[in-house]
Amino acid sequence: TPLSENIDEVKWGEVKLSDLFRIEKTKGFNTNLLSEGDEFDYVTRSSFNNGILQSTGKVQEQNLNPSKCWSLGLLQMDFFYRERPWYAGQFIRKIIPQFSLTKESIPFFTTLLNNQKGKLLSVLVRHIDETFLNSKVSMPFSKEGKIDFDFINSFMKQLEIERLEVLKSYLTASGAPDFCLTKEETLAITSLKTKEFKNFKVTDIFNIKNTSNLLSRDIKENSGSTPYLCASAENNGVSSFISYDDPSFLNRGNCVFIGGKTFVVSYQEKDFFSNDSHNLALYLKEKKYSHKDILLGLATCINLSLRHRYSWGNSISSQKIKHDFVTPPLNNGQPDFETLGHLTSALKKLVLKSVNDFVTEKTSKLITQ
Repeated sequence: TPLSENIDEVKWGEVKLSDLFRIEKTKGFNTNLLSEGDEFDYVTRSSFNNGILQSTGKVQEQNLNPSKCWSLGLLQMDFFYRERPWYAGQFIRKIIPQFSLTKESIPFFTTLLNNQKGKLLSVLVRHIDETFLNSKVSMPFSKEGKIDFDFINSFMKQLEIERLEVLKSYLTASGAPDFCLTKEETLAITSLKTKEFKNFKVTDIFNIKNTSNLLSRDIKENSGSTPYLCASAENNGVSSFISYDDPSFLNRGNCVFIGGKTFVVSYQEKDFFSNDSHNLALYLKEKKYSHKDILLGLATCINLSLRHRYSWGNSISSQKIKHDFVTPPLNNGQPDFETLGHLTSALKKLVLKSVNDFVTEKTSKLITQ
């Protein structure tokens, strides 16, 4: 049965998050207290790598947080499910379910929690707990008037099957199963062991521009085909696709984009509109190297070089970035753009191969169940 038909047959009702979860503070500490080992995750406010900065051995028993719950980073309000016990950095909450959690239902509740991000970002940190617990969400209800956890489990199983079909289609469109690395891509990976890196001023590599400031109240969502960007880490920063009559607000694509207030870095291939003049567009000065794979690699370099410097209360700007440095690979004293591009291309193929392996394995398991 199509998912849409299942949803139409279900009765939905509002539930307070306080009926589903507890929210608790964690005892955070800095990285200098971490130890060698791979038993636990060290979770920070980062939106990357599921919030995990690194692995660690045992540190302090009283600081250890349990598995089978969610972490909440009080920067971009990202919720991540924690598969194993974990330690926390500063400004992290743990979200503990008050119901029996199943493997199938984890993605459902992760999505439900992350749908609260907009509301949580609009309040001060001291109001986070109260705002979270008083928020209401829609849940499926059984005929007996109780939350229908059985429907959630069956719905998510069916959704997984459909998503696997989508992944198969994506892989086909991406040229799968050709995951073979070229000579240049292989060399780019092996050279990392001996490759030198050097700090360069960001302004020596890029021309920096403030983006246009097209407020959300002045646009009509889903009215066209031009990306409308915000400072979100989701969907490559695209909040909608719009049309707008005034071309002076249009920003040129093929650039590294920085969401200023939250320091989210992405590559933007197409021309775009931007929702905030705090956002920055970085254009490579050496135009002969200004193509997608190289700029994707440079976006990663920018993120790794600068993300520790900026936060919600200390946002980046076109003036501040003039004093910042980025650390790309080096060749004859200059940034090695070609190696960076080959490395990015190789990583894309390796990721596609891992997705293909995942789809094959999951499909096989679903068939045998």
